[in-house]
Amino acid sequence: MRKPEVVRTLEFADLPKGSVTPLLLDLVEDAAGLPVYVPVLVARGRGDGPVFGLTAAVHGNELNGIPVLHRLFEWVTKNPLRGTVVAILIANVPGFRLHRREFQDGTDLNDIMPGRPNGSESEVYAHRLIERAISRFDMLIDLHTASFGRINSLYVRVDTGDPTAARMARLLQPQIMLHNAASDGTLRAAASELGIPAVTFEIGNPQSFQSDYIRSSLLGIRRVMGDFDMTSAPRPARGRDPVLCQRSFWLYTDLGGLLDVHPTLTAQVREGEVVARLRNVFGDVVREYEAPESGVVIGKSVNPVGGTGARILHLGIPADAHHYYSPGRLLT
Repeated sequence: MRKPEVVRTLEFADLPKGSVTPLLLDLVEDAAGLPVYVPVLVARGRGDGPVFGLTAAVHGNELNGIPVLHRLFEWVTKNPLRGTVVAILIANVPGFRLHRREFQDGTDLNDIMPGRPNGSESEVYAHRLIERAISRFDMLIDLHTASFGRINSLYVRVDTGDPTAARMARLLQPQIMLHNAASDGTLRAAASELGIPAVTFEIGNPQSFQSDYIRSSLLGIRRVMGDFDMTSAPRPARGRDPVLCQRSFWLYTDLGGLLDVHPTLTAQVREGEVVARLRNVFGDVVREYEAPESGVVIGKSVNPVGGTGARILHLGIPADAHHYYSPGRLLT
Protein backbone atom coordinates (compact mmCIF):
# COMPACT_ATOMS: atom_id res chain seq x y z
CA MET A 1 0.00 0.00 0.00
CA ARG A 2 1.33 3.42 -0.93
CA LYS A 3 2.11 6.23 1.49
CA PRO A 4 -1.03 8.00 2.75
CA GLU A 5 -1.87 11.29 1.08
CA VAL A 6 -3.05 14.23 3.20
CA VAL A 7 -6.40 15.65 2.06
CA ARG A 8 -8.85 18.21 3.42
CA THR A 9 -11.97 16.61 1.91
CA LEU A 10 -12.81 13.17 0.60
CA GLU A 11 -12.97 13.37 -3.18
CA PHE A 12 -13.05 10.10 -5.07
CA ALA A 13 -13.03 10.98 -8.76
CA ASP A 14 -9.25 11.35 -8.99
CA LEU A 15 -8.42 8.21 -7.01
CA PRO A 16 -7.31 5.21 -9.06
CA LYS A 17 -9.92 2.60 -9.88
CA GLY A 18 -9.33 -1.02 -8.96
CA SER A 19 -7.13 -0.22 -5.97
CA VAL A 20 -7.10 0.85 -2.32
CA THR A 21 -5.86 4.32 -1.39
CA PRO A 22 -4.88 5.31 2.17
CA LEU A 23 -5.64 8.92 3.10
CA LEU A 24 -5.10 11.21 6.07
CA LEU A 25 -8.07 13.56 6.43
CA ASP A 26 -6.92 16.90 7.89
CA LEU A 27 -9.69 18.16 10.18
CA VAL A 28 -8.30 20.39 12.95
CA GLU A 29 -5.10 21.37 14.74
CA ASP A 30 -4.09 20.49 18.28
CA ALA A 31 -2.86 22.93 20.95
CA ALA A 32 0.64 22.83 19.48
CA GLY A 33 -0.71 23.89 16.09
CA LEU A 34 -0.08 20.45 14.64
CA PRO A 35 -2.65 18.77 12.38
CA VAL A 36 -4.96 16.05 13.66
CA TYR A 37 -5.32 13.48 10.88
CA VAL A 38 -8.19 11.00 10.58
CA PRO A 39 -7.03 7.75 8.88
CA VAL A 40 -9.18 6.68 5.93
CA LEU A 41 -9.10 3.81 3.45
CA VAL A 42 -10.82 4.17 0.08
CA ALA A 43 -11.38 1.27 -2.33
CA ARG A 44 -12.61 2.24 -5.79
CA GLY A 45 -14.06 -0.47 -7.95
CA ARG A 46 -13.64 -0.68 -11.70
CA GLY A 47 -17.40 -0.50 -12.20
CA ASP A 48 -19.96 2.06 -11.12
CA GLY A 49 -21.86 1.68 -7.85
CA PRO A 50 -22.72 3.42 -4.58
CA VAL A 51 -20.35 5.06 -2.12
CA PHE A 52 -20.55 2.80 0.92
CA GLY A 53 -19.25 4.50 4.06
CA LEU A 54 -18.21 2.85 7.32
CA THR A 55 -17.03 4.57 10.48
CA ALA A 56 -15.33 3.15 13.56
CA ALA A 57 -14.29 4.60 16.93
CA VAL A 58 -16.58 7.63 17.03
CA HIS A 59 -16.13 6.78 20.70
CA GLY A 60 -12.41 6.50 21.17
CA ASN A 61 -12.40 3.29 23.24
CA GLU A 62 -14.85 1.37 21.02
CA LEU A 63 -12.35 -0.67 19.06
CA ASN A 64 -13.97 -3.80 17.59
CA GLY A 65 -14.91 -1.92 14.43
CA ILE A 66 -11.29 -1.19 13.49
CA PRO A 67 -10.22 -4.80 12.76
CA VAL A 68 -13.57 -5.35 11.03
CA LEU A 69 -12.58 -2.61 8.58
CA HIS A 70 -9.04 -3.94 8.22
CA ARG A 71 -10.35 -7.39 7.31
CA LEU A 72 -12.97 -5.94 4.99
CA PHE A 73 -10.28 -4.18 2.97
CA GLU A 74 -8.13 -7.30 2.90
CA TRP A 75 -11.14 -9.05 1.34
CA VAL A 76 -11.94 -6.16 -1.03
CA THR A 77 -8.43 -6.24 -2.53
CA LYS A 78 -8.99 -9.87 -3.56
CA ASN A 79 -12.48 -9.52 -5.07
CA PRO A 80 -13.99 -7.44 -7.89
CA LEU A 81 -15.71 -4.30 -6.65
CA ARG A 82 -18.33 -1.98 -8.13
CA GLY A 83 -18.65 1.44 -6.56
CA THR A 84 -16.57 2.80 -3.70
CA VAL A 85 -15.99 1.63 -0.13
CA VAL A 86 -14.78 4.24 2.36
CA ALA A 87 -13.61 3.30 5.85
CA ILE A 88 -13.00 6.00 8.45
CA LEU A 89 -10.84 3.82 10.67
CA ILE A 90 -10.74 6.08 13.74
CA ALA A 91 -13.35 8.83 13.69
CA ASN A 92 -12.42 10.20 17.14
CA VAL A 93 -8.64 10.37 16.96
CA PRO A 94 -8.11 12.47 20.13
CA GLY A 95 -10.31 10.12 22.19
CA PHE A 96 -8.56 7.07 20.73
CA ARG A 97 -5.16 8.45 21.75
CA LEU A 98 -6.43 9.00 25.30
CA HIS A 99 -8.02 5.50 25.53
CA ARG A 100 -11.36 7.04 26.36
CA ARG A 101 -14.84 7.35 24.95
CA GLU A 102 -15.11 11.13 24.76
CA PHE A 103 -13.35 13.73 22.67
CA GLN A 104 -10.36 15.47 24.29
CA ASP A 105 -12.58 18.25 25.70
CA GLY A 106 -14.76 15.70 27.50
CA THR A 107 -17.63 15.84 25.00
CA ASP A 108 -19.36 12.79 23.54
CA LEU A 109 -19.10 13.30 19.76
CA ASN A 110 -22.18 11.15 19.25
CA ASP A 111 -24.25 13.69 21.17
CA ILE A 112 -23.35 16.80 19.14
CA MET A 113 -23.53 15.80 15.47
CA PRO A 114 -23.47 17.55 13.01
CA GLY A 115 -21.51 20.00 15.16
CA ARG A 116 -21.03 23.70 14.44
CA PRO A 117 -18.51 25.47 12.19
CA ASN A 118 -17.74 28.10 14.84
CA GLY A 119 -18.28 26.15 18.05
CA SER A 120 -16.16 24.37 20.63
CA GLU A 121 -13.26 22.03 19.82
CA SER A 122 -15.52 19.01 19.58
CA GLU A 123 -18.27 20.85 17.67
CA VAL A 124 -15.86 22.05 14.98
CA TYR A 125 -14.34 18.58 14.70
CA ALA A 126 -17.80 17.01 14.34
CA HIS A 127 -18.89 19.60 11.78
CA ARG A 128 -15.84 19.06 9.59
CA LEU A 129 -16.13 15.29 9.83
CA ILE A 130 -19.70 15.50 8.50
CA GLU A 131 -18.96 18.17 5.89
CA ARG A 132 -15.69 16.76 4.56
CA ALA A 133 -16.41 13.04 4.76
CA ILE A 134 -19.82 11.71 5.78
CA SER A 135 -21.75 13.93 3.36
CA ARG A 136 -20.00 12.12 0.48
CA PHE A 137 -21.59 8.75 1.32
CA ASP A 138 -24.64 7.09 -0.23
CA MET A 139 -25.14 4.84 2.82
CA LEU A 140 -23.48 4.44 6.19
CA ILE A 141 -22.78 1.78 8.80
CA ASP A 142 -21.48 3.31 12.03
CA LEU A 143 -19.58 0.72 14.10
CA HIS A 144 -19.77 0.98 17.90
CA THR A 145 -19.44 -1.14 21.06
CA ALA A 146 -20.70 -0.87 24.62
CA SER A 147 -19.20 1.76 26.90
CA PHE A 148 -16.93 1.25 29.93
CA GLY A 149 -18.35 -1.15 32.50
CA ARG A 150 -20.96 -2.57 30.13
CA ILE A 151 -21.17 -5.30 27.50
CA ASN A 152 -23.35 -5.61 24.40
CA SER A 153 -24.80 -8.31 22.24
CA LEU A 154 -24.28 -7.98 18.50
CA TYR A 155 -27.17 -5.67 17.66
CA VAL A 156 -28.25 -2.97 15.24
CA ARG A 157 -30.13 0.25 15.93
CA VAL A 158 -32.13 1.32 12.91
CA ASP A 159 -35.18 3.34 11.96
CA THR A 160 -37.22 0.55 10.39
CA GLY A 161 -39.34 3.21 8.68
CA ASP A 162 -36.40 3.75 6.31
CA PRO A 163 -36.63 0.75 3.93
CA THR A 164 -33.01 0.96 2.76
CA ALA A 165 -31.64 1.23 6.28
CA ALA A 166 -33.89 -1.64 7.44
CA ARG A 167 -32.64 -3.76 4.54
CA MET A 168 -29.05 -3.08 5.55
CA ALA A 169 -29.80 -3.95 9.17
CA ARG A 170 -31.32 -7.33 8.32
CA LEU A 171 -28.45 -8.20 6.01
CA LEU A 172 -25.96 -7.58 8.81
CA GLN A 173 -27.60 -10.53 10.59
CA PRO A 174 -27.20 -9.25 14.15
CA GLN A 175 -28.57 -11.16 17.10
CA ILE A 176 -31.02 -8.32 17.79
CA MET A 177 -32.42 -5.59 15.55
CA LEU A 178 -33.80 -2.60 17.48
CA HIS A 179 -36.18 -0.09 15.95
CA ASN A 180 -34.82 3.24 17.07
CA ALA A 181 -35.57 6.52 15.34
CA ALA A 182 -32.25 8.36 15.18
CA SER A 183 -32.07 10.92 17.98
CA ASP A 184 -30.59 14.37 17.53
CA GLY A 185 -26.87 14.55 18.04
CA THR A 186 -25.89 11.11 16.76
CA LEU A 187 -23.85 10.44 13.64
CA ARG A 188 -26.71 8.26 12.37
CA ALA A 189 -29.16 11.14 12.76
CA ALA A 190 -26.83 13.59 11.03
CA ALA A 191 -26.43 11.20 8.10
CA SER A 192 -30.19 10.63 7.92
CA GLU A 193 -30.78 14.38 7.81
CA LEU A 194 -28.60 14.42 4.69
CA GLY A 195 -30.72 11.68 3.12
CA ILE A 196 -28.12 8.97 3.74
CA PRO A 197 -29.59 5.64 4.94
CA ALA A 198 -27.65 4.77 8.09
CA VAL A 199 -27.53 2.16 10.84
CA THR A 200 -25.62 1.87 14.10
CA PHE A 201 -23.93 -1.52 14.47
CA GLU A 202 -23.08 -2.37 18.09
CA ILE A 203 -20.25 -4.91 18.15
CA GLY A 204 -19.67 -6.19 21.65
CA ASN A 205 -17.47 -4.66 24.32
CA PRO A 206 -15.15 -1.63 24.68
CA GLN A 207 -11.36 -1.44 24.61
CA SER A 208 -10.93 -4.98 23.28
CA PHE A 209 -10.89 -7.10 20.13
CA GLN A 210 -13.47 -9.93 20.12
CA SER A 211 -12.75 -12.36 17.31
CA ASP A 212 -16.23 -13.92 17.04
CA TYR A 213 -17.99 -10.57 16.89
CA ILE A 214 -15.41 -9.23 14.42
CA ARG A 215 -15.82 -12.21 12.11
CA SER A 216 -19.62 -12.11 12.24
CA SER A 217 -19.66 -8.37 11.58
CA LEU A 218 -17.38 -8.75 8.58
CA LEU A 219 -19.67 -11.38 7.09
CA GLY A 220 -22.65 -9.08 7.61
CA ILE A 221 -20.99 -6.16 5.83
CA ARG A 222 -20.00 -8.40 2.93
CA ARG A 223 -23.63 -9.53 2.75
CA VAL A 224 -24.76 -5.91 2.49
CA MET A 225 -22.27 -5.26 -0.31
CA GLY A 226 -23.45 -8.31 -2.21
CA ASP A 227 -27.10 -7.40 -1.90
CA PHE A 228 -26.39 -3.87 -3.19
CA ASP A 229 -24.58 -5.38 -6.20
CA MET A 230 -21.19 -4.00 -5.18
CA THR A 231 -19.53 -7.39 -5.62
CA SER A 232 -20.18 -10.61 -7.45
CA ALA A 233 -18.28 -12.68 -4.89
CA PRO A 234 -20.31 -15.43 -3.19
CA ARG A 235 -22.44 -14.02 -0.39
CA PRO A 236 -22.00 -15.36 3.14
CA ALA A 237 -24.80 -17.65 4.29
CA ARG A 238 -27.70 -16.20 6.23
CA GLY A 239 -28.66 -17.64 9.58
CA ARG A 240 -31.72 -17.16 11.74
CA ASP A 241 -33.34 -13.73 11.45
CA PRO A 242 -32.57 -11.39 14.34
CA VAL A 243 -35.07 -10.70 17.08
CA LEU A 244 -36.87 -7.50 16.09
CA CYS A 245 -37.44 -5.23 19.08
CA GLN A 246 -39.95 -2.42 18.76
CA ARG A 247 -38.40 -0.46 21.64
CA SER A 248 -35.94 -0.78 24.51
CA PHE A 249 -34.97 0.85 27.79
CA TRP A 250 -32.38 0.67 30.54
CA LEU A 251 -33.11 -0.36 34.11
CA TYR A 252 -31.36 1.75 36.77
CA THR A 253 -30.63 1.36 40.46
CA ASP A 254 -32.35 3.56 43.04
CA LEU A 255 -29.64 2.95 45.65
CA GLY A 256 -25.88 2.60 45.57
CA GLY A 257 -23.78 -0.46 46.32
CA LEU A 258 -22.36 -3.63 44.78
CA LEU A 259 -24.41 -4.83 41.83
CA ASP A 260 -24.76 -8.36 40.46
CA VAL A 261 -26.68 -8.60 37.16
CA HIS A 262 -27.87 -12.17 36.52
CA PRO A 263 -29.07 -12.70 32.91
CA THR A 264 -26.63 -13.32 30.08
CA LEU A 265 -26.65 -11.34 26.86
CA THR A 266 -29.56 -12.21 24.52
CA ALA A 267 -31.29 -14.08 27.36
CA GLN A 268 -35.06 -14.01 27.48
CA VAL A 269 -36.41 -12.63 30.75
CA ARG A 270 -39.99 -12.70 31.97
CA GLU A 271 -41.94 -9.92 33.62
CA GLY A 272 -41.32 -10.05 37.37
CA GLU A 273 -38.12 -12.10 37.08
CA VAL A 274 -35.31 -10.99 39.40
CA VAL A 275 -32.55 -9.71 37.11
CA ALA A 276 -30.16 -8.14 39.61
CA ARG A 277 -29.32 -7.87 43.31
CA LEU A 278 -27.69 -4.95 45.08
CA ARG A 279 -25.65 -5.41 48.26
CA ASN A 280 -24.28 -2.81 50.60
CA VAL A 281 -20.61 -2.71 51.54
CA PHE A 282 -21.28 -5.12 54.45
CA GLY A 283 -22.70 -7.76 52.10
CA ASP A 284 -26.39 -7.36 52.94
CA VAL A 285 -28.87 -7.56 50.06
CA VAL A 286 -30.57 -4.16 50.01
CA ARG A 287 -32.54 -4.43 46.81
CA GLU A 288 -33.67 -6.96 44.20
CA TYR A 289 -34.57 -5.65 40.75
CA GLU A 290 -37.24 -7.29 38.62
CA ALA A 291 -37.90 -7.07 34.91
CA PRO A 292 -40.88 -4.71 34.48
CA GLU A 293 -41.76 -6.40 31.17
CA SER A 294 -40.83 -9.56 29.32
CA GLY A 295 -38.00 -8.97 26.89
CA VAL A 296 -34.52 -9.83 25.68
CA VAL A 297 -31.23 -8.64 27.18
CA ILE A 298 -29.47 -6.39 24.66
CA GLY A 299 -26.71 -5.23 26.99
CA LYS A 300 -25.85 -5.19 30.68
CA SER A 301 -23.59 -3.70 33.31
CA VAL A 302 -20.54 -5.72 34.35
CA ASN A 303 -19.16 -3.08 36.70
CA PRO A 304 -20.24 -4.19 40.19
CA VAL A 305 -19.63 -0.77 41.74
CA GLY A 306 -22.42 1.74 41.24
CA GLY A 307 -24.06 4.66 42.93
CA THR A 308 -27.71 5.61 42.80
CA GLY A 309 -28.80 5.67 39.17
CA ALA A 310 -26.29 3.07 37.95
CA ARG A 311 -27.28 1.12 34.84
CA ILE A 312 -28.44 -2.47 35.31
CA LEU A 313 -29.41 -3.89 31.94
CA HIS A 314 -30.70 -2.84 28.54
CA LEU A 315 -34.01 -4.61 27.90
CA GLY A 316 -35.42 -4.96 24.40
CA ILE A 317 -39.15 -5.49 23.92
CA PRO A 318 -39.79 -7.74 20.90
CA ALA A 319 -42.26 -6.61 18.29
CA ASP A 320 -44.19 -9.85 18.81
CA ALA A 321 -43.93 -10.06 22.59
CA HIS A 322 -46.61 -12.78 22.90
CA HIS A 323 -44.50 -15.44 21.20
CA TYR A 324 -41.25 -17.13 22.13
CA TYR A 325 -38.23 -15.52 20.55
CA SER A 326 -34.70 -16.77 20.10
CA PRO A 327 -31.85 -14.47 19.05
CA GLY A 328 -29.81 -15.55 16.06
CA ARG A 329 -26.43 -17.10 16.72
CA LEU A 330 -23.22 -15.44 15.68
CA LEU A 331 -22.17 -16.45 12.16
CA THR A 332 -18.44 -17.05 12.43
